[in-house]
Amino acid sequence: MSRALDRLRDWKADTAVVLGSGLSALVPESRADKLSYSEFDALPRPAVLGHAGRFELARAGNRSVIYALGRVHLYEGYSAVDVTALIRLLSDVGVQRVVLTNAAGTLNPDVAPGAWMMLSDHLNLTGTTPLLGQLQFIDLSEAYSVRWRAEFRAQAKELRMSLHEGVYAGLLGPQYETPAEVRMLRTLGADAVGMSTVLETIQAKALGLEVAAFSCLTNSAAAVRYEALRHADVLTVGASAASPLAALLSATLARRF
Repeated sequence: MSRALDRLRDWKADTAVVLGSGLSALVPESRADKLSYSEFDALPRPAVLGHAGRFELARAGNRSVIYALGRVHLYEGYSAVDVTALIRLLSDVGVQRVVLTNAAGTLNPDVAPGAWMMLSDHLNLTGTTPLLGQLQFIDLSEAYSVRWRAEFRAQAKELRMSLHEGVYAGLLGPQYETPAEVRMLRTLGADAVGMSTVLETIQAKALGLEVAAFSCLTNSAAAVRYEALRHADVLTVGASAASPLAALLSATLARRF
């Protein structure tokens, strides 16, 4: 494991991008190296389709970036500590800021699947936290970096990319939400719903990392549009929608800030 850690450290990346379901197309085509999660004893192995379970090392301009393809989830039977092991490892190898991506259901009938939403805030409805038992009182009044969001917003405008912003509700899963649950989430102020990201954000903030996050709105949640919800469709939409965010990430991460 130490050799694999050394390979990550030697890449000298200050930025990492964690890729959610079906979003591996966000990695630039020119990769310098690949490392399987299986080379790291501390990392659980993703089992969900669309989560490759490896690191790919690439550059955005002159910036070295670690792309983490896939994550594990609470609904697979893992604990909050397990699902955030990836964030702790990235911090350990020198990462100072992390972009989290996910596939999510849109709760807004005016936002169709295939759109991207930058997270402005979240609702942690998982019922747990990676800080359980640690007595760490973390300030989450700015869970998602205002400064970094402004950078992404300005770059999206320059690229003429449609980029929504809103609140992400993180639930346990793996089942999709009922129509009544969707109405509850909308009443609480959520714009999108998914099964990841919020615990990673909490862990990252506890470690002092700067966080930005993006949801690929791959499907409409129940009662927003009446259609069957299938994971295969989530993967298909995620792959087809990757191009605009790939351009946004490449342009923004290449800048020195």
